[in-house]
Amino acid sequence: MADSHRLEAETTDANAEPRLIVEPGLAARVAAIAEPVLAELGYRLVRARISGSAGCTVQIMAERPDGSMQVEDCETVSRALSPVLDAADPIDSAYQLEISSPGIDRPLVRRSDFERFAGHAAKIETAVPVEGRKKFRGLLLGVQGDTVRLQPDDGAPAEAKEIALALDDISEAKLVLTEALIAQALRRSKSQERAEDGASTHKTKPDSKHFRHKPEHHRRAAENQGD
Repeated sequence: MADSHRLEAETTDANAEPRLIVEPGLAARVAAIAEPVLAELGYRLVRARISGSAGCTVQIMAERPDGSMQVEDCETVSRALSPVLDAADPIDSAYQLEISSPGIDRPLVRRSDFERFAGHAAKIETAVPVEGRKKFRGLLLGVQGDTVRLQPDDGAPAEAKEIALALDDISEAKLVLTEALIAQALRRSKSQERAEDGASTHKTKPDSKHFRHKPEHHRRAAENQGD
């Protein structure tokens, strides 16, 4: 019971933190529908993405407050979100709903993401030029005030040992897959397995971004087939 209350408190705190990097256009509409459903279940939205045209895919990337996301979690989200999307009907064509975990080289969308993964390599793109460029790659040094500190390793001038990028100006950011990041994911996975004490019957591998839970085509697809 104590663990349940602790998880509930962590979930409330985590969901209270807004995403700084959000989607434009139609994906933003889908995100607005999905986010409260995820929060009610105790998950956080990482990203919503729409790909393709005919037979398009709506991808919802989500996680628990601690950053994990198992196969069972994806199934839970899919079952809860599918009827809500049916009712809201934000997309005018047939689509397939896809629920996924962030994976190792995950997007960074919240302030806490940049803090948590300090010491790891990342790619960052800004909406406005910073020192004449918009794309950066380097070692995350954490967050200071309203800026992300980055040690560039992508051809920046030698004297640029550190650069500050305003959080509000970042349009996209993700981790770079490195041996150090993989090792951290393996340690995290083993730690979670020990904490759960064998309660789960199925574990995803650390590179869980390759897992996709794909339910059947959404309602509109079935309707179109009947036309």
